[in-house]
Amino acid sequence: MNKPVLEIQDATLSFPGTTLWTGLNLSVAPREFIAVIGSNGSGKTSLMKAILGQEQLNSGQIRLNGKPVTRGNNRIGYIPQQRSSDAGTPLRAKDMLRLGFEGHLFGLAWPSKKAKGRVNHILNCVDAVDLADKPIGELSGGQLQRLRVGQAVIGEPDLILADEPLSALDLAQQKIVAELLDAERKEHNCAVLFVTHDVNPILGMVDRVLYLANGQFRIGTPDEVLRSDVLTELYGTPVDVVRNQGRIVVLGTQNHDHHPEEVWS
Repeated sequence: MNKPVLEIQDATLSFPGTTLWTGLNLSVAPREFIAVIGSNGSGKTSLMKAILGQEQLNSGQIRLNGKPVTRGNNRIGYIPQQRSSDAGTPLRAKDMLRLGFEGHLFGLAWPSKKAKGRVNHILNCVDAVDLADKPIGELSGGQLQRLRVGQAVIGEPDLILADEPLSALDLAQQKIVAELLDAERKEHNCAVLFVTHDVNPILGMVDRVLYLANGQFRIGTPDEVLRSDVLTELYGTPVDVVRNQGRIVVLGTQNHDHHPEEVWS
């Protein structure tokens, strides 16, 4: 049996007046794809930060490959929330990818033959060969997000953390980005934690769902978690999960990222 890539044990994270989650236990296997969804302020991004070693737990522990997580771990690939780049940014697309490959080293020397080869390979994988010499400030949102995926996977990490990587992208771009991540985890046996407010574009890839709300959580397959009784208990208020023509519509949640929430059946 494969050893877990990520282990979260009895973890609690809170701030004055707010407990994001308590007693969180999650073991993530190689190649596993987990969607992290839930209400606004439920601690989805904070969970990413805790795994990256940027947020300290109140109690519990997080281990990557059996060792406590630390800042700057190059076995984790990270895709931040979608944001635009300054139009004047001189960094070229290929330089951005190289940072993902060698950025953890002290300083950046002249690119090695290995680095150049890996950058060219990833440019091809994310369909960005023609963008190699373009400043990233001139790229569209979809182009930039493909490069962020490339930057996250270029070092062949054991775990990829993706924080709302599909936001502000159109449906075609969402499909491309999601399929890039799916292909990477299958090819290199890495695990994926994918924060999203809309699970539609990735549901066919998802093994389990981690649903956060009201300081609580539920973990299971989409069919186990995305149910009226489960979400009603989680939110403490009536929630209807309606299945219609192959779709699931979640109605009645308060302070949620979107109203209503729709996921594929």
